Amino acid sequence: MSAPVKLVSFSIACICILLALNFGIRSSMGFFMEPVSTEFGYGREVFAFALALQNLWWGLSQPVAGAIADKYGTGRTVVVGACLYAAGLVVTATTDTVAGLNTGAGLLMGMGIAATGFGVVLPAMARMVSVEKRAFALGLGSAAGSAGQLLVVPVAQEFILSFGWVNALLLLAGCSLLMAVLAGNFRHSSAAQLAVNKDSTRQTMLEALKEACGYWHYWLIVVGFFVCGFQLAFITVHMPAFLSDRGFSAETAVVSLSLIGLFNIFGCLLSGSWSGKYSKKNLLTLIYALRAIAIAAFMLFEMSEMSVYLFSIVTGLLWLATVPPTSGLVAQLFGLPYMGLLYGIVFLSHQLGSFSGVWLGGYLYDLTGSYDVVWWSACSIALVTAVVHVFIDERPVPRIRQQSLVAG
Repeated sequence: MSAPVKLVSFSIACICILLALNFGIRSSMGFFMEPVSTEFGYGREVFAFALALQNLWWGLSQPVAGAIADKYGTGRTVVVGACLYAAGLVVTATTDTVAGLNTGAGLLMGMGIAATGFGVVLPAMARMVSVEKRAFALGLGSAAGSAGQLLVVPVAQEFILSFGWVNALLLLAGCSLLMAVLAGNFRHSSAAQLAVNKDSTRQTMLEALKEACGYWHYWLIVVGFFVCGFQLAFITVHMPAFLSDRGFSAETAVVSLSLIGLFNIFGCLLSGSWSGKYSKKNLLTLIYALRAIAIAAFMLFEMSEMSVYLFSIVTGLLWLATVPPTSGLVAQLFGLPYMGLLYGIVFLSHQLGSFSGVWLGGYLYDLTGSYDVVWWSACSIALVTAVVHVFIDERPVPRIRQQSLVAG
């Protein structure tokens, strides 16, 4: 068995930077909605659909990217993903058609995000560190993505103001290629993957998939993550436009998303730490219930800069706090050998929710002139999801429990 990597190490630091770039660049795309739509005379639904397609294609690509990473290595997968990510940004910047927008911002970026993001990187981090540090490592990786939102979103907005939206996209494309440079730090994960596979019971990928699909508690996790995607993608893409409609400046939107990113760092670290100590399903129940309360309060009380910032802080604490316990549940139930594939399927559900949140936000806005229906829908389904997680059995699947009894 290869020696675990320390949490405070050069490799983990580089991987966190990679996740920051992945998450930060895609989180800035909402700021391109108004300039792109204005220049080409699109309604908001057009650009919203491209980003919704991005989230959908990201989700559809995620199980494939996870399976490839499980089999051929995370580093190679990330290099290809970084190239696709950059290509998507370049096509988005240079196209003048809706089809080109859907190809660049939608398909290419979606595949690139899948191959360089949480679904591929977090399983690698889980394998690289010791068992007792695994939950916190998942929280650390999630927090790194939040730091990317905090740092990259203001930079992207400044790029737009200083160089125009086309050059801003090209600059972000160059930044995305840095992820390929950072991919070499996954060599430790490759060694750990070989050790995990050697120590496992030689379950095939098809057997692992069949086991998970036949386990209804796994499907409760899948359904729950749909709601997470719906809420996060809707807020990420439509929050700037929503605040603009309410009379707030672009700077308020930047501060809002930056506050979400800042406090998400603390939320992820706390969630990662608590996931290693307390019930993961109970933690998820609490997170989704608090999200519902936060959205209801935001919509019911008079809206001001202070209320926007307070909502952003609370939302940030809960933003990606679902990722450590959700990914941790997958590892806890099924083990590590095919975590990339199985978590990829869970993440596909997340992205189906993202597609719904982004597209419905644009569609219902164009239809009604308001985002209110989507906000209240996000509140309602969060309450349902909180209840769903109560019924999840956190114990490892019977196969692993039997192996533990034999080994004991």
